[in-house]
Amino acid sequence: MPITTYTAGEVLTAASLNANFAAGGLQLVKTQTIGTAVSSVAVTGAFSATYDAYKILITGGVGSANGSLQVQMGSTTTGYYGGAIGVSFAGVSDNIGQANGANFTNFGRGSADGLYLNMDLGNPFLAKNTFAQSTWIVNLTNGRARINGSYLNDTTSYTGFTIIPETGTLTGGTIRIYGYVNS
Repeated sequence: MPITTYTAGEVLTAASLNANFAAGGLQLVKTQTIGTAVSSVAVTGAFSATYDAYKILITGGVGSANGSLQVQMGSTTTGYYGGAIGVSFAGVSDNIGQANGANFTNFGRGSADGLYLNMDLGNPFLAKNTFAQSTWIVNLTNGRARINGSYLNDTTSYTGFTIIPETGTLTGGTIRIYGYVNS
């Protein structure tokens, strides 16, 4: 269904606004602030039957050490499969694989210059495999850009997840979870 466009002075009706909402897009589901010097951040009540796919963003804050951010679904610590390709800023490519890992690994970045995660999840609430993908940057002059794709090989229905730094702790920053509107 296409989105309705409006002209100046036109009366907006509830029906047309509701139709625009139903046509698609992202809807903010939850915002959570990261505490001070925490070794992990549990996010509950993030996923429901309302949406089949989600976007998770983390911005702001800092990490006490340079390292990647890991994402664990619920309390599941096995069955994560995936791979990543990257290229250094000098043009050298590398690949990372994961078979039966403990979490979605290398999905974001934490450093003294900030926290960043941009992740899409498919099916986290559905009783199906959960699919995940992300893009991120290692923000060092000798850093790299990376693209990840993974899935969790189980059919658990998840309502939350935990962010875990590879090393050190996290302070501040905001986690935002958006649902992709089913249309």
